[in-house]
Amino acid sequence: MNAYAKQKSRVPVILSFLIILAVYVAVFIAEQNLPPTSMLFTVLKKGATYALVAVSMNLLNGFTGIFSLGQAGFMLVGAYTYAIFTIPLSQRASVYQYFDGGIVQFTLPVPLAMILAGLVAAFFAFLIGLPVLRLKSDYLAIATLGFAEIIRAIFQWNQLGPLTNGSNMLRLFPNFNDFNIRNADGQVTVYLSTLIPFLISGLCIALIVMLIHSGYGRAFKAIRDDEIAAEAMGINLAHHKRLAFSISSFFAGIGGAMLAMYQTTVQAKSFTSAMTYEILLIVVIGGVGSVTGSVFSSFLFVACSEWWLRFLDEKQIIGDFEVPLLRNGFRLVVFSVIIMIVVLFFRRGIMGTKELPDLFRKRRIKPGKEG
Repeated sequence: MNAYAKQKSRVPVILSFLIILAVYVAVFIAEQNLPPTSMLFTVLKKGATYALVAVSMNLLNGFTGIFSLGQAGFMLVGAYTYAIFTIPLSQRASVYQYFDGGIVQFTLPVPLAMILAGLVAAFFAFLIGLPVLRLKSDYLAIATLGFAEIIRAIFQWNQLGPLTNGSNMLRLFPNFNDFNIRNADGQVTVYLSTLIPFLISGLCIALIVMLIHSGYGRAFKAIRDDEIAAEAMGINLAHHKRLAFSISSFFAGIGGAMLAMYQTTVQAKSFTSAMTYEILLIVVIGGVGSVTGSVFSSFLFVACSEWWLRFLDEKQIIGDFEVPLLRNGFRLVVFSVIIMIVVLFFRRGIMGTKELPDLFRKRRIKPGKEG
């Protein structure tokens, strides 16, 4: 490949980088100029969180071919780990009021607590993966789903109350609003509560993309395409499956910590199987095997479910005429219809297996297709 061809091949990557940079700049500018209570920022924060979890799930389902439904369980582990180790010492007595202030009597910085959240989730994944990853297809999905339900019940067990606070919620830990820069009077001078989740999610997704394009990523794809052929090429199936499972869970744990910061409270009962189904739906809508698709569909899913279709749950009266069907819950009906339409017209998802740079590459016309 000559120098001109190499330079031309870099153009889509450069354009993609500029678009991503422009998005970050736009988020920062919007946050400084729009009211902090705007619904836009709610969608952006939750969308960034779901984007990371969706990409971590896509690493398993789309790039390794492991059908796992335990994402909510690993998010729960990450959320609890982050909350437990970041609650200020002065607030622990009120949070653990039924358990004598809890057993953890120290506080970690937020970055360390988030990394620890990922590591604890990865450790659980490694232990679960030893027996579970021997299963395939639906059996593996059922086993990982069962793990998520078991871990949710265990974390609500009162015998673990001094650590997890039992069935009571954890609160008063640092959240995204604590990243805002304030002056001496306590007034916010620079808003960063939306940019920070974008930075955390973007950094983690960049690491996942680097992994996908590494030798390990190529091994994951080989396992997805044909396990027998991959093993014949010398790929250790058990090792690489455990590695993919643990790495995916590590980032799901960080996503759980981000969700805790977004919600400002943590309670095990909110990490239901429905949360895993939402993440899986995002992956399918965006395209199984596309990081860009998972990111794009995350924001689209959150915007539709949390913002754009909210008016459908409220009665609408125009003059003396009441618009029919608009009742509490009708939003979910319309949302389901939209999902069905997307699935029908985009069989492989919105992006399929394409990534952002692929949108700027010219389609090659096969011989015999001209004219």
